[in-house]
Amino acid sequence: MGQSHPVLRYSRARALVRGLRRWATAAGALALTGGLLAAGPQASAAGPTQVTGFGTNPGNLSMYTYAPDALPAGAPLVVALHGCTQSANDYYTHSGWPKFADAYGFALVLPQTSTANNANSCFNWFEPGDSGRGQGEALSIKHMVDKAVALYGGDTRRVYITGLSAGGAMTANMLAAYPDVFAGGAIGSGLPAHCASSVSTAYTCMYSPPDKSPAQWGEAVRSAAPAGTSSWPRVAIWQGTADTTVRPANATELRDQWTNVWGTGQTPSRTESLGGGTTLSVYDDAAGRSAVEVYTVSGMGHGLAVDPGSGAEQCGSAGTYYLDSVCSSYHTARFWGLDGDEDTGSLPAPTGLRVTGTTDTTVSLSWQAVAGAASYAVRRNGTQVGRTTSASYTDTGLATGTTYRYTATAVDTAGAAGSASPAVAATTTGFTPTCHTADNYEHTVAGRAYQSGGHAYARGSGQAMGLWNTFTSHTLWQTAPGHYVIDDAGCPDRPSAAHLTPRHHTALWYVGLRRLRRT
Repeated sequence: MGQSHPVLRYSRARALVRGLRRWATAAGALALTGGLLAAGPQASAAGPTQVTGFGTNPGNLSMYTYAPDALPAGAPLVVALHGCTQSANDYYTHSGWPKFADAYGFALVLPQTSTANNANSCFNWFEPGDSGRGQGEALSIKHMVDKAVALYGGDTRRVYITGLSAGGAMTANMLAAYPDVFAGGAIGSGLPAHCASSVSTAYTCMYSPPDKSPAQWGEAVRSAAPAGTSSWPRVAIWQGTADTTVRPANATELRDQWTNVWGTGQTPSRTESLGGGTTLSVYDDAAGRSAVEVYTVSGMGHGLAVDPGSGAEQCGSAGTYYLDSVCSSYHTARFWGLDGDEDTGSLPAPTGLRVTGTTDTTVSLSWQAVAGAASYAVRRNGTQVGRTTSASYTDTGLATGTTYRYTATAVDTAGAAGSASPAVAATTTGFTPTCHTADNYEHTVAGRAYQSGGHAYARGSGQAMGLWNTFTSHTLWQTAPGHYVIDDAGCPDRPSAAHLTPRHHTALWYVGLRRLRRT
């Protein structure tokens, strides 16, 4: 254990307790005061192990770790931050991260705070002395990373951090303070980096975050990072649309913050529908690799998205603030490349990547061979979809009328992937209607609607959707490219006749024919 806090800090914590309890009566907020009853600080024998002596520990935190048996040297490291009134063991038990540590081969670090720091065992994400580089809790977490890398022989280029609620807010601050330490982060039901600097501004951020410009939010990150930083972590943002504790507008501000840092703009490169009512919006960097991803979980309240079960894409266990919807840890691990799709080799990027052909369900690619390459990894929308020993590849099983972005990476004889090629876009033929549920603001950001005079209208059909804000939600059905209709009943297989144009009838007939062929 490190040094305890001085009396002044403890007195400040006591004053904070009184203020937090008053706010908690009305708000019940996990981000500062609510949450699951904490497990005891001592982990079970089968769970994480406590580690001491990890530096000066100015933040007075406890360190717990978990590593699979026979973890090889050079493995990645994931830091996971619990929410308020929770513990390291609680987060370990529910989040699903141990499953993927075992499956993909990486170590976990689970920092734990206590009531000595904060009455409700929250990470003090709203305290400047705890959330800046080289200070308080933030520095203690950095010391834990150094200790774990030494313990497990980890790869310092593949260190990642994630957290829930208060832990998510602290994650955003850690990514801003230590972009030279973390290759990626995932913010679950959290807030923008350096949104708050006191208890009162913390609650303002939670319920009504400042509507700053992307440049202003981005500057909050740049000013917190070491001078001259030019390489930034890849960031995943997870948010439920029914979260009344940390409002969904925070995810929008987070999106603005990190896309500005990356210089990608705020229009998604693409969107995808995942299981559990989840919509993924992807923002690619200049090389066509996803830099920022926003996961919006329809109808989910405040908490971490889990999906109990034994399937490859399932994880975790449901509980208070662990909500059964989709396995966020699985998708985050794949986004970071922990499933084995990481660029760590020295081979140059393939040149001349081009699309050689498309059908309704396939895309064919080719590129120039790279000297020394034993094989090539092909990514679709940032996720590896195939390996080939030749300088060509055909991707199959795709959706009709859908645009995909591809990159190719040369892999050496040791299995290390080099740099990715510039991306190329390919669109399959045909069209498949899609369903999208979101608030009016998100619909306009995604290009499914437009706003005029403070109201939102469905793109293509022009149907009125109500006020342009984050509190009014609709389900839009895309019946043709660029044409959306309101269908709050949930997008039935066929729309009403009033929705259809001749080309819509043609598209729907084609989809029906494809379904018939599959039966």
